[in-house]
Amino acid sequence: MSRVVFLLVPGLHLLDLAGPAQVFSSAADLGLDYTLQHVAERAEVPTAQGLPVCAQEGLPELDSSDLVLVPGWRAPRLARTGPLAESTLRWLREHHESGGTVASVCAGAEALGRAGLLDGRRCTTHHDLQDELASRYPKATVVRDVLYTVDGRIVTSAGIASGIDLALYLVSTRHGPAVAARIARNMVVYARRNGGEWQSSAMLRHRSHLSDVVHRVQDLIDARFTETLSLAQLARSSGCSERTVTRTFARETGITPLRYQQVLRVEHAENLIGQGATVESAARAVGFGDARMLRRLRSRTRSGTGGGSA
Repeated sequence: MSRVVFLLVPGLHLLDLAGPAQVFSSAADLGLDYTLQHVAERAEVPTAQGLPVCAQEGLPELDSSDLVLVPGWRAPRLARTGPLAESTLRWLREHHESGGTVASVCAGAEALGRAGLLDGRRCTTHHDLQDELASRYPKATVVRDVLYTVDGRIVTSAGIASGIDLALYLVSTRHGPAVAARIARNMVVYARRNGGEWQSSAMLRHRSHLSDVVHRVQDLIDARFTETLSLAQLARSSGCSERTVTRTFARETGITPLRYQQVLRVEHAENLIGQGATVESAARAVGFGDARMLRRLRSRTRSGTGGGSA
């Protein structure tokens, strides 16, 4: 994987390109053997953010060690977006058939689908596009709400910033997790996330409501999730009674304040474990007295029962 070739599609999302490009560029800065190349069907590619991007017009010959990565594009829906010629899809297909790796970010999975590369494989994309991707490519197995999937030499990632996670993973598989962690640190990335993690954190999944009371309670829990917080403290932070906090929080989020705090603790612990911490040390760091509760909650999350009330 000495050359990373980005296939740019009209309507390109800049971060879908810039995130992975920064990872491989940083790897090159560390002395690793990466070169970056940007190709497209036209010399100037319009982007979703209004800044045109210049690319090499035409498709280069590839070696099996090359990585081809298709960043996503603006796609409220996949159908009739991301125009690519049949010759370009054939180029993708032949690269994979000759032993090369093909990856995508967000809507870029649609290009892989058109090339026939998703049939019989696990894949993912942005959570807003998962249903349509599954409908358009019924022979594929769309894995929902994960950051990225790896199936042989087909690697797909979710939306926007998850391209960074995908690129760090690819660097890690070739050069080891310490190198990937060093790049993540240089990029000021909070954590190098594993592919199976949720596309959205608990802070996003349970923040779509419009209740000021609940948002104020969540602000306190977010800031002090490692501490033991009484219902009285939560009530004072919101200016409401304990009964109102309990009832309103459950109605707006579907879980209790205690369960919300536990979900935050587990997510932070998972990040620590992903960086090499033991379960015991991660449990203590996020506020659990010992590892037993963390193990129990992780098990509930993996079994799909972790979102209920406590």
